[in-house]
Amino acid sequence: MATLKKLPRYLYVGWACTWFIIFMFLVVPFVMIASLWGKIKGGNFVYKLLQIWADLWFPIAGLRTKNIYEEKLDKKQQFVFVCNHISFLDAAFIIDAIRQPFRPLGKIEIQRVPVFGIIYKVVVVVVDRSSSENRAKSMRDLKDVIRKGISILIFPEGTFNETTNPLKDCYDGAFRLAIETQTPIKPMIFLDTYDRMRYEHLGTMNPGKCRAVFLHTIPVEGLTVKDVPKLKQQVLSVMESKLREYKASWIHEEIPVVMD
Repeated sequence: MATLKKLPRYLYVGWACTWFIIFMFLVVPFVMIASLWGKIKGGNFVYKLLQIWADLWFPIAGLRTKNIYEEKLDKKQQFVFVCNHISFLDAAFIIDAIRQPFRPLGKIEIQRVPVFGIIYKVVVVVVDRSSSENRAKSMRDLKDVIRKGISILIFPEGTFNETTNPLKDCYDGAFRLAIETQTPIKPMIFLDTYDRMRYEHLGTMNPGKCRAVFLHTIPVEGLTVKDVPKLKQQVLSVMESKLREYKASWIHEEIPVVMD
């Protein structure tokens, strides 16, 4: 009986995953060709392909995407986008949400994933946290991308937020990068990806809304590396406040009991 009750979910997940894989296989040959054009020209072309993929897959999977702009977004402006990370679906949703040239920072281990790893190598700046030398190389690669006029996206939490707080502890890298390259920060929050597919496993996927909120730009002109902690606190405070305001479902903070 329990299995029968779960059958619609199994059928839905199978449907969504099948089309995800089909579209990925269709994109891969073009990715391999585009990779010959270099990281910038080839990568930009692949992102356009992936945006077409997102425009097809999200509706087929029953996922209704929506961008909310608390400030008009200048798509010709370069940013260091920072976003919360709460679901496997986040990686796909950034393609649908950000409609301008950008490169995300991602874990080097994902390159080993069959088929998807081929695309990943072309469009992602990888970070290998195994040593300080490798982390420094990733930072140099990110700066090189910015010098070429392309925005960066970083999940400052580094991995899934498995707490009941708005955000988990965050790394300094995104904020240091913004200051050292004098690139403004554009905070974003994903409100619904946790509800659509939880970080526990892919079988939690279900149809529904997926909203991305683009918050007000935070400038960094004149700041130095000494200001990294202050900038980090400013950005994270805004993101946490907005996640509470929009009532993100994973937030369950204890209310302190006041004793008489």
